Amino acid sequence: MNYKDYITSIEGFPKEGITFRDITTFIGHGEAFRASIKEFSEFAKEKGAEVIVGPESRGFIFGAPVACELGIGFVPVRKPGKLPREVVSCSYELEYGTNTIEIHKDAIQKGQKVVIVDDLLATGGTTEAAVKLIESLGGEVVGIAFLIELADEFDGRGKLKNYPVLSLIKY
Repeated sequence: MNYKDYITSIEGFPKEGITFRDITTFIGHGEAFRASIKEFSEFAKEKGAEVIVGPESRGFIFGAPVACELGIGFVPVRKPGKLPREVVSCSYELEYGTNTIEIHKDAIQKGQKVVIVDDLLATGGTTEAAVKLIESLGGEVVGIAFLIELADEFDGRGKLKNYPVLSLIKY
């Protein structure tokens, strides 16, 4: 199956010069969505994942079904103020400014093997911050999986060079 067939590319969104890769058509196609979850699940199982982590919000779409498929837990990484218990935070640089993500302080156990699942790898900033959070809690990131990698435009993979990375689609 060619996953690219189910991604809609929108020129000039959200601004001129940008090609937006819309995953809503992908997740709306049951066969493609299911096949991607199976590939992510095989990758996570191969890596010995004990928990799946998904960054807000599209990481939830792909990460939760992977965790369910494997019968393991899912841990959300959220924007500040969204998690109700004690959290650890990590701020990271964006092209113009900074962003922050958080995870519950008790979400990852020391030595626990973690696979991060998300929709898109561009600059790698969010994923790099998620790795820092997981490792600060004593977790071991054993793999990172993305539906799409924007390899022609960005070198996000360079920030993640110490980790096995799977991307199902490359642009």
